[in-house]
Amino acid sequence: MNKKKYKRILLKLSGEALLGDRPYGIDPIVCDYIAKEIDKLVKSKIEVVVVFGGGNIFRGLAAEKNGMKRVTGDYLGMLATVMNSLALGSALDKIGVENRVQSALDMSKVCEPYIRNRALRHLEKGRVVIVGAGSGHPYFTTDTAAAVRACELDCEVVVKATKVSGIFNKDPKLNKDAKKIKKLKYLDILNNNYQVMDSTAVTLCMDNNIPIMVLELMKEGTILKACEGKDVGSIIQG
Repeated sequence: MNKKKYKRILLKLSGEALLGDRPYGIDPIVCDYIAKEIDKLVKSKIEVVVVFGGGNIFRGLAAEKNGMKRVTGDYLGMLATVMNSLALGSALDKIGVENRVQSALDMSKVCEPYIRNRALRHLEKGRVVIVGAGSGHPYFTTDTAAAVRACELDCEVVVKATKVSGIFNKDPKLNKDAKKIKKLKYLDILNNNYQVMDSTAVTLCMDNNIPIMVLELMKEGTILKACEGKDVGSIIQG
């Protein structure tokens, strides 16, 4: 797929990744699993930035359909991402992985404010940086926030870890004949409406020449293999 070994990555995780078998909330077992996968990256001298979604706790768009103002719903979603970030930070603490949780919204009682230079210093010291609250602005998804942070923090790749093993020509859960597409261009995603990341996020990565890798989260060791340039998942670039 891509033979390059990455030194600094942006790991994008959906809030649903933390559900496990639960209908909502955070499964501590899944949280611990993700922490151990990140520990493998840290031990391989890969610097890691993590951005979470918040769909396991609250979805702003769904709330809007039921009458809540979009801005209010989006801010509630941002708070949910901070909760997810703190949960992962705690799981990393438990196994001795140094980390810092930062937030795009000011909540100094529970975590650091997101400050680019401070985040860069943490990364240079080998700490995992978990950035919550999306971009801090309503109307922007956490996919877009991930792309923004990847650009700001000089990440070499955005790794989107999902429930499936890459990008398919049709839904693999519904179609047994679905075929994985290992390599795509940014415009393939934008023109064919693949549900990978929203168009703003993809365009940001395209404009800044940051590849997007899509792979399976719950397959042990996959993220490390991808960051070492091994042939797993799908990659969007060029």
